[in-house]
Amino acid sequence: MVLILLGMVGAATWLSTRPQDQPFVVSGFVEADRARVGSRVGGRVAEVMVHEGQQVSAGETLYRLEAFDLDRQLAEAEAQAAAAEAELQRLTEGFRPEEVAQAQAARDRARTVLERRTAGPRSQEVSIAREQLRQSQATLELARLERDRIIPLVREQSMSQLELDRAEKQVVSADAGVAIARQQLALLEEGTRKEEIAEAAAQLAEAEALLKLRQAGTRASEIAAAEARLRAARAHVDAIRERLAELVVRAPQASVVEAIDLRPGDLVAPNAPTVNLLLTESLYVRAFVPEARLDRVRIGLKVPVALDALPGQRVEAVVTYVSSQAEFTPRNVQTPEERSKQVFRVKLSLTNPPGEVRAGMLGDVRFDEATQ
Repeated sequence: MVLILLGMVGAATWLSTRPQDQPFVVSGFVEADRARVGSRVGGRVAEVMVHEGQQVSAGETLYRLEAFDLDRQLAEAEAQAAAAEAELQRLTEGFRPEEVAQAQAARDRARTVLERRTAGPRSQEVSIAREQLRQSQATLELARLERDRIIPLVREQSMSQLELDRAEKQVVSADAGVAIARQQLALLEEGTRKEEIAEAAAQLAEAEALLKLRQAGTRASEIAAAEARLRAARAHVDAIRERLAELVVRAPQASVVEAIDLRPGDLVAPNAPTVNLLLTESLYVRAFVPEARLDRVRIGLKVPVALDALPGQRVEAVVTYVSSQAEFTPRNVQTPEERSKQVFRVKLSLTNPPGEVRAGMLGDVRFDEATQ
């Protein structure tokens, strides 16, 4: 009986001291991710809307920079984009019907000129020139007769020398008229010069080429080039708009302003962090689990957390990270286990923390109350 009693006492002692039967509770502390925000363009501070310790919501303005000349650059870029778009539309639509009809009329006119020069003078024009030559010759003959009649009269002093001079001039004028008429007849009989025909042919070819160009419309390469210019102009507009948007620095998510040291008039360098934010939407608990209990911790496990600042409440958390390397127990870790053993760092994200939860709070992570 004594042996039986000793065995029962030993078994009870062994069962009561097993690690897995002890409460699985580790201490942890609340942390939050931090963000250092600023402007990618930089500039002069126009207005500061927040102060240190202030809670801000996602998208809330932290501070604003002066626009300087970006507004004028945007207006110029938008005008260039509008011009590029109009040019693309013009090339896409092609030539207007009135422009094609104009080219057709120019072609027909050039063809008529070539046909007229190729055909040469008409027979009626040659006949008219001959008759004009005979008429000029008759006028010359009449002027000579009048001069010959006046010469003896002048000798007899029946007529003055002035009358004779006038008759001489009429002979000279009539003689010139005959020469002109003879040359005009020769030109008509010779026909159009080869150079004039070649010139008319070249003008016709030019007119036909212009007509074909307008009938064919715009080339695909010209449209592609216009489209490329339009894309470049629109990209330039978008780039300036992004720069304008960077003049207003906003909070990326709900957070608390940890540090900001800006005043209106300060100069901010491009891509320089200017505001430190504590992101309250990404609160998590950092804890350390002893190696002997690591088999009971896995990613996705739902674990309640009892925070010292919220007595009687449980904050739900989910295991999102388990370290793959062991660490020695830090000084601030308090567990019911032996502190000299190695531990593994665990991160538990708070799924729906109350508004009172702040970074830096301490609490107990109740792994013994975990659920799947």
